[in-house]
Amino acid sequence: MTDIAFYHLTKFSLEQALPKLLEKTLQVGKRAVVQVGSQERSEALANELWTYSADSWLPHGTAKDGHAEKQPILITPDQENPNGAQFLFLSDGSDSNDIGNFERCFVVFDGRSEMAVHHARAQWKSYKDAGHELTYWQQTDAGGWEKKA
Repeated sequence: MTDIAFYHLTKFSLEQALPKLLEKTLQVGKRAVVQVGSQERSEALANELWTYSADSWLPHGTAKDGHAEKQPILITPDQENPNGAQFLFLSDGSDSNDIGNFERCFVVFDGRSEMAVHHARAQWKSYKDAGHELTYWQQTDAGGWEKKA
């Protein structure tokens, strides 16, 4: 079964929190698919990742960039894994029917949105019922993460 970690954004946005999670993904030698809600969101997030820090660089791309199979981090609105990623990041309320094909899944949701929280709770129940290992992480004031369950 896939390990699924829920990351509850309470202090910072996805654009602020996701880069650190992706840096850790690359540090452990894994590839990632980041599934977002739309093609426009995909391009906007890709642009954010190019400029989020002057001290860091995250190699990534979108379908628009081409060569999806070569991207260490692929940002897409589609349920796909053309880069052979081991880690799946679900954001913007996206879902995947292929979670079992990944080592780890990260459900990153905005705790400031009642709709996002409700959807994350439904995902938790569905994934738990399917037998996946679940953990829950909440943002700290310092921008880190605290394991809650």
